[in-house]
Amino acid sequence: MINNIYICHIDKFRYDVYILHIKYFRYEVIGLETSRKKNSKIFKALSDETRLQILDLLRNGAYCACELLEKVEIGQSSLSYHMKILLESGIVESKQDGKWIYYNISEMGRENAINILMEITKINSIEKRENYCKSKNC
Repeated sequence: MINNIYICHIDKFRYDVYILHIKYFRYEVIGLETSRKKNSKIFKALSDETRLQILDLLRNGAYCACELLEKVEIGQSSLSYHMKILLESGIVESKQDGKWIYYNISEMGRENAINILMEITKINSIEKRENYCKSKNC
């Protein structure tokens, strides 16, 4: 039966090297997926008019949630939803002072978003690709 093939002897050194390559590849793929998920959170935060309005306000300094509610004219649950997305992206940070929560733009999050945008839009090749489509249907 073909389904029941067993390897009787494996060279210990080769086995370790194979496992090392498999682990490395698995970590590379997982790291890439994690990086893409993290990056998508940043662009999700920037893809909504309300969140852009909040960021525009925060450019002037820290605001508490009650001030943002008045300025943006949305409900408390909507503000909470938008702030959660902005906080998860790392672009905004919060600080609690008693019962008040103050939000401001994170300098580190801002720099991270700029660096990610520059990295994912960086052109890999110096040579310009011309006539790269080889299909005769174009």
